[in-house]
Amino acid sequence: MINFNKSLAVIGFLLFLSLSSCSVEPQEIKYGNVHCHHCDMTVVDKSHAAEYVTKKGKAYFFDAAECLIMKLNDDKNEHEMAFILVSDINNPGNLIDAVSASFVVSEAIKSPMGANLASFNSQKTADDFSAKNGGIVYNWSTIKSQLSK
Repeated sequence: MINFNKSLAVIGFLLFLSLSSCSVEPQEIKYGNVHCHHCDMTVVDKSHAAEYVTKKGKAYFFDAAECLIMKLNDDKNEHEMAFILVSDINNPGNLIDAVSASFVVSEAIKSPMGANLASFNSQKTADDFSAKNGGIVYNWSTIKSQLSK
């Protein structure tokens, strides 16, 4: 005879597992152990790494914001993303929303792929960096356009 309480416990546990495994969340970047989805370089630089997560929950990692942007530009699939994240240059390892981030291209920035690109958590910090170090400030739309040339 089947124990009704045990059956409910097993069903509840399986339901919990199925719901928790389907959550769509950013994933931790395992620096030094994952490869860029665009250029296949190992992701090691916390100041420039990036990530996007599809609406189905699949996370892809990038060694630089320019790789993420070029991949999105090539695939034209930004609408399929639940999260598009870039590293805040002033807080390495902290991923911020790319769409609301500000970007600077400056000779003072040495990004992994040579685009001299960094991401900033606000327009003010990007403007301040640009005023001090030179460079051009972009928003999400304009940096995507700039890197598609």
